[in-house]
Amino acid sequence: MTGLSDFFQRPIDYLRVSVTDRCNLRCRYCVPESGIELLSHADILSYEEIVRVVEAAVPLGITAVRLTGGEPLVRANLVHLVRLLAAVPAIEDLSLTTNGVVLAEHARALRDAGLRRVNVSLDSLRPERFRQITGVDALADVLRGINAARACGLSPVKTNTVVMRGVNDDEVVDFARRTVTDGWHVRFIELMPVGCATHLQFVPASEMRERLSELGPLEDTEQLRGSGPARYFRLPGAEGTIGFISPVSEHFCFGCNRLRLTADGRLRPCLLSDDDIDLRAQLRRGATNRELQDLIVRAVEAKPERHRLHEGISARGRGMAQIGG
Repeated sequence: MTGLSDFFQRPIDYLRVSVTDRCNLRCRYCVPESGIELLSHADILSYEEIVRVVEAAVPLGITAVRLTGGEPLVRANLVHLVRLLAAVPAIEDLSLTTNGVVLAEHARALRDAGLRRVNVSLDSLRPERFRQITGVDALADVLRGINAARACGLSPVKTNTVVMRGVNDDEVVDFARRTVTDGWHVRFIELMPVGCATHLQFVPASEMRERLSELGPLEDTEQLRGSGPARYFRLPGAEGTIGFISPVSEHFCFGCNRLRLTADGRLRPCLLSDDDIDLRAQLRRGATNRELQDLIVRAVEAKPERHRLHEGISARGRGMAQIGG
């Protein structure tokens, strides 16, 4: 059984796996001021259960797996999970999204275990603003993590910046300059109105591109095109690239190729919908691989044609920290 497509003829080959809902930051667009009700350890999937889901998904056509959180590196011994997943045949791309705070101390071990690359969430290059956005004074730690990941071959290291009007939108040019001065691969992401982010205002990708015009023309490049929806460009003379992810102003649902597995084992066909399928209960009752595959196919068949943000409709049941982004 190979090749998995939904009813809209979109190939599904990418699985995002949240390993925890816990995080060592409290980013204002991700975690509400009141916090979230954290899952108990018994409620989250064990590493062996995660591997079982991946092993069931691979024969259906899943070839890319990304580990997310919360913050995945706060879960104990994540290196062990990476090693288990790297041993699964046909996984072509095993990657990690992290806030980078403790990445420096784990980068080499993750690379040795089989991780291919990392994306680092970074919303400000200014220490005080970083603290205001995240609640933690840790910008220097994140920058060390980026350097450590690059040094050990977790390449390409990409930074993800959620651009928020009146919060950090005045740093778009500063981030873009890093692609010239430091060879960074920078990605700008439109804020999605989910959970506690609904009170913040997004900046459309078109406006971001316009602001970057002072640095020179953006040249289209396919260098880093991978499993995700970013469009990549390069400034003149830059070693690094600039990517734009625009789920609000230029939705890319027509090319969506992914499923999401939450830390407590819910398989979500769409980030911006509350529909999901409970895999944990089936795993713990002893479901066979074929039974798991039938559930994965059901999730694919439930994928909507597109999100409904333009109608003011989005996921309400969980915030980003609980979904895995």
